[in-house]
Amino acid sequence: MSATDPARVVVVIPALNEERAIRGVVESVLAICPNVIVVDDGSTDRTVECIADLPHTLIRHATPLGKGQGLRDAFRKARELGFDAVIAMDGDGQHLAEDIPRLLAAARRHPEHIVIGARIRHRENQPKARRRANAVADWGISWGCALPIADTQSGQRYYPLAALELADLEADDFVFEAALLIAATREKGLGVVSVPIDSRYQGEFRLSHFRPVRDVTRITMYTVRRILHYGRIVDSYRRGHDRPPLIYDPPAAG
Repeated sequence: MSATDPARVVVVIPALNEERAIRGVVESVLAICPNVIVVDDGSTDRTVECIADLPHTLIRHATPLGKGQGLRDAFRKARELGFDAVIAMDGDGQHLAEDIPRLLAAARRHPEHIVIGARIRHRENQPKARRRANAVADWGISWGCALPIADTQSGQRYYPLAALELADLEADDFVFEAALLIAATREKGLGVVSVPIDSRYQGEFRLSHFRPVRDVTRITMYTVRRILHYGRIVDSYRRGHDRPPLIYDPPAAG
């Protein structure tokens, strides 16, 4: 079995106060992939109780530690359990399980790549502030990676085993996802391919934990430090912006 077989992949769902959506998210994933890790990041609502009867591995934080620590702990658990890859999804329902087969198809077509579910369909649904923040992050992180990337802020991603080995990166909260992209491309030699998914911001989700000004500032500061660390600053910029991002759009599962 390969690292794109659902039996060898575990879906990781960080969750903080997601009682409205978490059961539907986990049920939809289980219909496609039998392996689920939920990281409860110190929820104070019924998030854990809502899925207590569903088959999954639960990691609990007594207090909120941020998305980065949630992913870090889940990566470690995935490796401990012997999985070959992780698909990360948010717990608020913004990401759909029906896109998982498309991410796996992209991973089969492009081995040794991180696959991003890129919210480039119906971008008009994104709040303007969020869209601008994402554009800034894409510009900077593509520079940091020396590789053009579409939607560096999407939380729906396929991570191959080499990326899971980066769990100990010193980066917290949303910065961790940027750090993964930069280290994976620079130090592991992984590529990045984006699969178009819909932008879903119709108000049915709880308010995002992402704060555009605060978090983009943190991501930018981290990225600048990494650009300086790796050197060849102008060359890195050119390589990150001299061509369009790699995009693969497999059909929806029939």
